[in-house]
Amino acid sequence: MKPVKVLTLSALVGSALVLGACGGNADTGTKTEDGAGDQAGAGDAQLQGEISIDGSSTVYPIAEAVAEEFMLEQPDVKVTVGLSGTGGGFEKFIAGETQLTNASRPIKEEEAKALADAGIEYTELELAYDGLSVVVNKDNDWVDQLTVDELKKLWLDNGSTKKWSDIREGWPEEEIKFYSPGTDSGTFDYFDEVILDGGQIDKSATLSEDDNVLVQGVTGDANAIGYFGYAYYLENKDNVKVVPIVNEAGDAVEPNHETIESGEYAPLSRPLFTYVSNAAFADDEAVAAYTQFTLENASVLAEDVGYVSLPEEKYTEQLETLEGLK
Repeated sequence: MKPVKVLTLSALVGSALVLGACGGNADTGTKTEDGAGDQAGAGDAQLQGEISIDGSSTVYPIAEAVAEEFMLEQPDVKVTVGLSGTGGGFEKFIAGETQLTNASRPIKEEEAKALADAGIEYTELELAYDGLSVVVNKDNDWVDQLTVDELKKLWLDNGSTKKWSDIREGWPEEEIKFYSPGTDSGTFDYFDEVILDGGQIDKSATLSEDDNVLVQGVTGDANAIGYFGYAYYLENKDNVKVVPIVNEAGDAVEPNHETIESGEYAPLSRPLFTYVSNAAFADDEAVAAYTQFTLENASVLAEDVGYVSLPEEKYTEQLETLEGLK
């Protein structure tokens, strides 16, 4: 990843706010504009330790960027970021194998219960907005837009092989090839909720937790269709074609910075999250510093990797909330 000039929210929050970490209730020192504080933060005295993070492949580019920048400031802290999918990440978080987990959907009721049963308290943080992007092959010159009903017709399994001509009259009589995030993915869960209504995805679909596999699948077949996070579309926009989606107002809208931020790109706009163990935050200065660093810099780094930052007041509000958790 290219070097990024990291900015903090300190100047925005002001001296009235004692900056805390972004993920849980614990102790962390006041961070002033010159970086001094009661306890070590990302820019203070050098820290040591290891931080393990896993979860969403969609959130991964943000997490990777944060980890790289943090380790430049704290070279004695090793931050490992995995991408086993939102569901896989929560499994590791519940097992106590990670201090933070990334998610492209909110935590499920059963996951929250499992964490409670394991005695793990956590804090949810919103990092950025994503626009789940539906893409086809560059040689596809017939799909100009899709309605939600057509997306459902495309992706729901009906027991037979689908052709493009089954979706709209005049489209080619060619078999459609489907590429979808795997069932451990929060992107899959979100698509399942807003498009499939919990129905069975087409059984012929190739499923993968690795978004690069999906990109390669769509790129390699003129009759392919797939979906993944907006950052992966931007990274590969020269190789795939994004499909405008018709929203409730009847407008065919492409995902971009403005339509995702405004919510016009509906229903496929969504927030991205990270969750931090409150105990890990409280007991480990490196985790506390890293989590604070994440929230302070998510606005800049999310934009740098291709997502849409939250309003600045949202980051500030989360910092203030965390101050109350100490």
